[in-house]
Amino acid sequence: MSAQVEADVRTISPEMPAMFDGMKLAAVATVLYVIVRSLNLKCPTAAPDITCQDTPLNRYLLKSCPILTKEYIPPLLWGKSGHLQTALYGKMGRVKSPKPCGLRKYLPMPDGATATFDLFEPQSIHSTGDDITMVICPGIGNHSEKHYIRTFVDYSQKQGYRCAVLNHLGALPNIELTSPRMFTYGCTWEFSAMVGYIKRTFPQTQLIVVGFSLGGNIACKYLGENPANQERVLCCVSICQGYSALRAQETFLQWDQCRRLYNFLMADNMKKIILSHRASLFGMSSSNMEAADLSHLYTATSLMQIDDNIMRKFHGHNSLKEYYEKESCVHYIHNISVPLLLMNSSDDPLVHQSLLTIPRTLAEKKQNVIFALTLHGGHLGFFEGAVLFPQPLSWMDKVIVSYANAICQWEKHRPQCLTHQSLL
Repeated sequence: MSAQVEADVRTISPEMPAMFDGMKLAAVATVLYVIVRSLNLKCPTAAPDITCQDTPLNRYLLKSCPILTKEYIPPLLWGKSGHLQTALYGKMGRVKSPKPCGLRKYLPMPDGATATFDLFEPQSIHSTGDDITMVICPGIGNHSEKHYIRTFVDYSQKQGYRCAVLNHLGALPNIELTSPRMFTYGCTWEFSAMVGYIKRTFPQTQLIVVGFSLGGNIACKYLGENPANQERVLCCVSICQGYSALRAQETFLQWDQCRRLYNFLMADNMKKIILSHRASLFGMSSSNMEAADLSHLYTATSLMQIDDNIMRKFHGHNSLKEYYEKESCVHYIHNISVPLLLMNSSDDPLVHQSLLTIPRTLAEKKQNVIFALTLHGGHLGFFEGAVLFPQPLSWMDKVIVSYANAICQWEKHRPQCLTHQSLL
């Protein structure tokens, strides 16, 4: 009996390792396949897809800004994943972020609120020799202390730009609100106050308007609200904005590209910001908030629920639809006449592809608009690097400064630039 068992074992045992090796190879192959697919490793790199009219200025800008016409190459192992680009931006902002030294300014608002912004002086003379200030509006719930803002400011200072960075009302954790109101999706009051201060304090300066994500909506809406807002403005650059909150709300409830998960995470962050100012927003006698609104806030799982129960009431909007329509730049952006660069990424998990028809159509119809759509970059990522580790300075930072430099040179030497273009 025992001899028979031993014979069976000897017969089976040589085959077992081969079978297990096959299973291991299959498991490894499956994991590699998932990694390659999820990281889009086989996806090619490409230059941004540019939409604009054929004008002397646009030809000059594309020639003077070669970074816009050359391929953007993200880090090899993970840079082609919009989710990882977005996650790294959200978690770290940037690597080895500098700490530029600025001066914080406080501006009293008519309704009792106090706007704050940080002012950073240039670290060199601008290539044109002129005084030029970048007025910067950060993304949702962001401020001048965020790493991606610090990196961009430091780079801009070294290129000869003064920088003024708006701190969204309520975003700074150590600054108390002085009225029952905080920043919203499209309120331009604080940004307008900052720009007004810069114009009064530096009467010789010219402005470059820069907006990131939600800040892009605010910047474009500000310029389009009133033609006077475009005085002394050389150009505007908007990065990764969604253009229409009303159209975006439907896409934020979809699981495509994990957008519903991002919605939940962003809502949770907004909830924390609002609750950190609970005494000011809900306790002041002039507040429009009620106890029921606070209860709804605790149970909210999406930005739309927070906007409907809290944010729209800061400005007395009667409905969520009215709030989104009134605060979206899509209704104002066509009024902008200064050069306008709109930039988005195809793999941005927050901005649905359907929203990109707005900037593309605008660039097709208006001579002053260039729309640049990259293949990779995620939401405010645009990291560069060889294989694994990203560089401190992003491709996005380089594009903005390169475009601004080209605009400044055009304005400084317009007759020469026009003559040169006519010879091409």
